[in-house]
Amino acid sequence: MRSNKFNRRSLLKGVLAGSVVTIGLPALELFLNSHGSAFAEEGGGSSGFPRRFGLFFWGNGIIPERWVPTTDGPDWEMSQQLEPLSHLRDVISVVTGTRVGVPNTAPHFAGAAGLLSGTPLADAYGDNTFAAPSIDQLIAAKLGESTRFRSLEFGAEPGSGLSYNGPNSTNPPEKSPLALFERVFGGNFQLGGDGPIVDPTLALRRSVLDAVMDDISSLKATVGSTDKQRLEQHFESIRGLEKRLAKLEEDPPNLAACAIPAEPLSEYPDILGRPQLSAKNRAFCDVVALALACDQTRVFSNFFTYPVSNNLFPEAPAGHHQLTHDELGDQPEVHKITLQCVEELAYQIESLQKIQEGDGTLLDHMVLLGSTEVSLGKTHSLEEFPVVLAGGCDGKLKTGIHYRSVGAENTSKVMLSIIRATGVDAASFGSEGGEATDGLSAIEV
Repeated sequence: MRSNKFNRRSLLKGVLAGSVVTIGLPALELFLNSHGSAFAEEGGGSSGFPRRFGLFFWGNGIIPERWVPTTDGPDWEMSQQLEPLSHLRDVISVVTGTRVGVPNTAPHFAGAAGLLSGTPLADAYGDNTFAAPSIDQLIAAKLGESTRFRSLEFGAEPGSGLSYNGPNSTNPPEKSPLALFERVFGGNFQLGGDGPIVDPTLALRRSVLDAVMDDISSLKATVGSTDKQRLEQHFESIRGLEKRLAKLEEDPPNLAACAIPAEPLSEYPDILGRPQLSAKNRAFCDVVALALACDQTRVFSNFFTYPVSNNLFPEAPAGHHQLTHDELGDQPEVHKITLQCVEELAYQIESLQKIQEGDGTLLDHMVLLGSTEVSLGKTHSLEEFPVVLAGGCDGKLKTGIHYRSVGAENTSKVMLSIIRATGVDAASFGSEGGEATDGLSAIEV
């Protein structure tokens, strides 16, 4: 029986500037039982510009009869609920007729999980947590390797967000535009081309690996060749992170479009009992557009509103979710609210389109996904699902078209096309009823 002082919860320790620093360890054969099946019991043994991805999400769906264009192809006719995007038709594509393929076990939340992760909820009747990472985090795992922020999440309506790393692990969104501004552009942020501003903690962070070198040597002497290789990979990834931190803070990206945005207001108080969703959203959009232009991040999620959101919109007689169920007829009040949501999506697109990059715009080098968690809010339908894409992602995706799926294809095909367009090599997206192994070729270049 092997015996050693290291186990899977061990930390390599060292002393740096008078303080103890630690580094965790990857899973090693050293920590497994004799069968290698479980942990051993402890104590016993192209354009030159980066591609980006963004999500704009609103809650409670749409009204399909007013959303779906009557014609398809490149010469499609704008529908009533897409009218706020009419001036952007050349940079967007609309996908209709698809369905979210997972079981609709939990109204609203099953659709959110099915669309954004391609999987059923982890517990069909439980706490609505996703069973797998959401699309933004799958993309951020690659695109976020070399940026200061792996991804940014925010939203005009306070909430826990729908950006998941996996079950019970979310990325909480910023609720204040000013907080997002200070997080990205405050402190030690500097424009590219300026003289270096050395973070006083940078030397400490860069030297952690050196400080634990004695423990590293001791550990290597106790493991086999396979574990040695894993350790080298683990330490190399840490060293790579340290180098990226150094580069980003001492020599930030020098992109011509980079600028510091106007500082948002500190508060957006309700007006006549109604939240200032539009004002907050537009402040968020302005900040994140320049965060992308300055290459501080390449992935963001904007949760304008959430599933089951019951916000009082301007001039609406009741909350949004309540109206989707209680309003009779063709639901004119729900229609007005949907138009307001699409107007905010339009502003998000405009904020990205107005930033020039080379011979094009920032929007040309990314893809923005606009969608919601149900189709018709009244019935919680996952059929006839609304999807809007903006930006060509460096020529990988078509723009200016309406694609109408006649076979109720899975929305996961759209997600897989998006993922691959950003440069992520993905064999599939989703699982069970939501799995897709092929993208949606009709929107791919």
